[in-house]
Amino acid sequence: MDMDRFLTLHEGLPRQAPGSDAITQDALRRLRPYGLPDDPMVLDIGCGPGRSLMMLARVTGGRVTGIDVHPPFLAEAQRRINDAGLGRRAWAERCSMTDLGGYPPGMFDLLWGEGSIYIVGFGEGLERWRHLLKPGGLAAFTELTWLTGNPPAEARAFWADAHPRMATEAANRAAAERAGYRVLDTFTLPPSAWWDEYYGPLEARIAEIRERAPRDEDWAAVLDAEQAEIDLYRRFGASYGYVFYLLRRDG
Repeated sequence: MDMDRFLTLHEGLPRQAPGSDAITQDALRRLRPYGLPDDPMVLDIGCGPGRSLMMLARVTGGRVTGIDVHPPFLAEAQRRINDAGLGRRAWAERCSMTDLGGYPPGMFDLLWGEGSIYIVGFGEGLERWRHLLKPGGLAAFTELTWLTGNPPAEARAFWADAHPRMATEAANRAAAERAGYRVLDTFTLPPSAWWDEYYGPLEARIAEIRERAPRDEDWAAVLDAEQAEIDLYRRFGASYGYVFYLLRRDG
């Protein structure tokens, strides 16, 4: 896929993955009883334009670092931070999630990622980033997950190409435990988290670009792929979804 066009397609949209402010707050509420400090150090991995970053800064009262590699997303995240007057407690940095060596071990009370850990793989990401947490520190990630052990063949074929490491919740729980975490809680995001601020606006953007560039074959390839994903969820969304995994570092 043409990644420049893919990223341009997603710029300015409310979200880059399923979710909502209410879901971010619910995950934080569920973590509170497990020792989330009143002034936590938080790392938002793959923060995009900062939607979750802003909520983390407002709700936790802590200091939140968001990292991403796409400059327009970082610029939008920093603008949101500045407009909200949160510059002393939140910031966005250009950094790859595959190279977090600039942060010392045990720096963070909470690792966060909504719709981003798939880039490195669920189990691999948890293992790779565990050392960044203080002993007993918390982590919260959403991951695309099979909700049935026997998904429809068309959905299975699509995601075998687009997300070959996609697994069931039971498999992801086991992967988290192997990586050195205790699974505290999980919950599946509702369909509204897909449509209201993600697929709905994305589908409108697809239609807009098709109208503006009707004979651009490079754009057509990107738009067709994104529309196919949306149509797949319409048909088979009951068989897969995003699950929020709430974890604590063991040891």
